[in-house]
Amino acid sequence: MIHSPARHLSIALSTALLLLTGCGEKSARTETAVPVQVAAVKQAAIQRVVTAEAILFPVQQSAIAPKISAPVRTFLVKRGSRVHAGELLAVLEHRDLEAAAQESKGAYDQAQAAFATTTAASLPEELRKAELDRNAARQTLDAQEKVYQSRQDLFQQGALPRKELDQALVEVTQARNQYEIAQKHFDALLAVGKQQTLKSAAGQLESAKGKFRGAEAELSYSEIRSPLDGVVSDRPLYPGEMATAGTPLLTVMDISQVIARGHIPQPEAERLKVGDAAAITIPGEDTAVEGHISVISPALDPNSTTVEVWVQAVNPQQRLKPGTSVQVSMAAETVPGALVVPVASLLTASDGSTSVMVAGTDHRAHARSVHVGIRSGEQVQIVSGVAAGEIVVTAGSYGLPDNARIQVEESHAK
Repeated sequence: MIHSPARHLSIALSTALLLLTGCGEKSARTETAVPVQVAAVKQAAIQRVVTAEAILFPVQQSAIAPKISAPVRTFLVKRGSRVHAGELLAVLEHRDLEAAAQESKGAYDQAQAAFATTTAASLPEELRKAELDRNAARQTLDAQEKVYQSRQDLFQQGALPRKELDQALVEVTQARNQYEIAQKHFDALLAVGKQQTLKSAAGQLESAKGKFRGAEAELSYSEIRSPLDGVVSDRPLYPGEMATAGTPLLTVMDISQVIARGHIPQPEAERLKVGDAAAITIPGEDTAVEGHISVISPALDPNSTTVEVWVQAVNPQQRLKPGTSVQVSMAAETVPGALVVPVASLLTASDGSTSVMVAGTDHRAHARSVHVGIRSGEQVQIVSGVAAGEIVVTAGSYGLPDNARIQVEESHAK
């Protein structure tokens, strides 16, 4: 049979269409699934943790400086010695101070004896003279009164002229005035004189006592004692060298506890409060030392405009050494029952928006915009965008198009 050219062209086009249709259906049936790893969105408590670099300090420290300048007679401790509050650490030369204290003690004893003698003795000489003057004036007055009385009797009998009686009255009046003056003088001395004498003796005693105590205190300054329990961390001098007043002779640290002092930005400091849980991590060690926030500075550091925060921790084994650079972690906020996903599931766009790829039941990945909250370690809080129990892609989502077919290699969903 002979076919026309038009019929041959029609058959060729039909065959080509059939071949193309068949290839498209085969391509759709064989779409490659992208291997991914996933995790479930779950509810859990999450903490906002503030971290900072810090320096360790002892909980207490005392740079002990003598109050006097004198050569060091002996040291009773060395660097690394453990000491207790009140323990004698060093002795300075003090023979001159001993002599001064002994002299002051003698003067004090003399003042005590003088005070006792004054309080037990009779009235002073001036008071005694005033008493004698008073007694003499009294005797004169009594004699003049007797003369006047006798002359009055004679005058009444007519045996004495009026003139002599008047003279006797004048003499009695003068003697009474002298007696009253002597009595007042004696009373004044008795009230004031003895009081001032005793006051003077008491003042001398107190002065001697003060000098003696001062000498004793000066002598005690030659003994250097520890004001606290701790460890001797510095002893710059040797026996025989001159210790200078006001210059540290020994340094004692209490390292039973330590304080890590760090600086953090003001917005983060506002989330913290004294008593919050914290931890101190030493570089190169995995185990952190638990502690708490003891101080939050009320003012900003003028140089760095940051806030100084102290984290205090018990140091029973003394593995935390003052001066060490450490990292502090402080729990600023806790959200119970938050929706959390692994940080690895987050995708951040160039405009700053955040999304995750949700693994659907249709075996495809669906892009979902989310709002994130607290980040803590490998976990992040999702404020909105996903629900508890949904599955998000944690590995293999980078560059994965929306609605792409996926194949879960290892699921961590629970």
